[in-house]
Amino acid sequence: MTDILPLRRALISVSDKTGLIEHARALSELGAALVSTGGTQKAIADAGLKVADVSAVTGFPEMMDGRVKTLHPKVHGGLLALRDNAEHAAALKQHGIEAFDVLYVNLYPFEATVARGADFETCIENIDIGGPAMIRAAAKNYGFIAVATDAEDMEAILAEAKAHGGTSLALRKKLSAKAFARTGAYDAAISAWYAAQIDESAPTWRAFGGKLKQTLRYGENSHQGAAFYTNGEQRFGVATAKQLQGKELSYNNLNDTDAAFELAAEFEQPAAAIIKHANPCGVAIGADLSEAYARALECDPVSAFGGIIAVNRKLDKAAAERMIEIFTEVVIAPDADEDAIAVFAKKKNLRLLVTGGMPDPAQKALTYKTLAGGFLVQDRDIGHIKASDLKVVTKIAPSEAQLRDLLFAFTVAKHVKSNAIVYARDGQTAGIGAGQMNRRDSARIAALRAKEAAEMAKKPGSLAYGAACASDAFFPFPDGLLQAVEAGATSVIQPGGSIRDDEVIKAADEAGIAMVFTGMRHFRH
Repeated sequence: MTDILPLRRALISVSDKTGLIEHARALSELGAALVSTGGTQKAIADAGLKVADVSAVTGFPEMMDGRVKTLHPKVHGGLLALRDNAEHAAALKQHGIEAFDVLYVNLYPFEATVARGADFETCIENIDIGGPAMIRAAAKNYGFIAVATDAEDMEAILAEAKAHGGTSLALRKKLSAKAFARTGAYDAAISAWYAAQIDESAPTWRAFGGKLKQTLRYGENSHQGAAFYTNGEQRFGVATAKQLQGKELSYNNLNDTDAAFELAAEFEQPAAAIIKHANPCGVAIGADLSEAYARALECDPVSAFGGIIAVNRKLDKAAAERMIEIFTEVVIAPDADEDAIAVFAKKKNLRLLVTGGMPDPAQKALTYKTLAGGFLVQDRDIGHIKASDLKVVTKIAPSEAQLRDLLFAFTVAKHVKSNAIVYARDGQTAGIGAGQMNRRDSARIAALRAKEAAEMAKKPGSLAYGAACASDAFFPFPDGLLQAVEAGATSVIQPGGSIRDDEVIKAADEAGIAMVFTGMRHFRH
């Protein structure tokens, strides 16, 4: 094993040919003999550079529609041979194998093929076999070969070779680690796609992979390291967002912004959601974004300070002018017009993100959470309740207006940490209680928020008077429901399913309110 390794021979086989000719020319100028395959070899030769076809090296033509071309001892021997091992050196000489000093391979575009919605067989044909095999071989033999899996890697190799006459051991180790991560993520994408194709919800082995999008200053706290990776899921949101202005996004910013945008996506009408610490503190719909935001802010203007705003329409000037009236960390939207961008520019520290579209609340996907020694995997909560799904369990049935509020409140509750209680009226949250250890306390907190919001808006009483109350899970006792009644709620939506449902229904009837069961809960931990 040596430190500086000169570039005498390079094997190149790339699907993405961006920068290929420049890199091939630089390698050639550094004295490296070039070997290549198929379309890559043709592109290099057409540029007037000397390059050998891999078929001339192996003595076999590419066959089976290109499925077999590099799986040969004269390729893998040249990648795997330990130069300081006498037995390996003898084998190279005996079999006429020449060693490679550089391998540049980027893989068949499997992830991109899946992303564009290609059929099953097309996706299968875009699973690279020879590429991962070569990458892994070169990465294993980092002591004697530099492996590049993208143009950035090649730039690093060429820069070091120009400066020092070859690649250093430190660089080759770094590239080796990246190469194994790339093939690991590639295989993870294939296995996840395949499991979904055959509806395998709990495969024996589950792999996850991702590509670094951003190194973060720190995690939830300043002593924790953190980074943001994308996994190839085709979903509009923080992963697709373009930051138009503002400071670098933090771990907490990204987490809260994702939560806000997913909530805003639930509604068809213009909607605004204000999030603080991954919980909504105000959500509303309106005739336009400006009205929706103003109504969302009214619910809890105290908590909204320093929060995250998400909307489900293109941002306009009127909405932007309202949003900059209080300190806000992040605003995320599918798009923003030039007038809105100019308004936000007045607040240089505010991060403005545009995603290019809205996520589909019904799109299936997995979520996962790490535990000591493993991780939990589940389907994303795409459960959606319609009016026809509801079961009226009280003597009084909800009115049409109450039904709309009940469904709105239950949709918001889906995005509130359990135990969750949400009061809502006329498409506007009135009070939200989140994350308490018992449901009664969540109802009390939501009632307090509703009363304080009314006081700040100079309205009489509480915003919860006449409101719908949503609970993300069943009321185990009547006390939580009675707390909602005391706050002013006149209708309740909850999953039902408690062994004390009869007692809770009786309490609702005695209070003279309407209550419906959904048969579906929305725990969010």
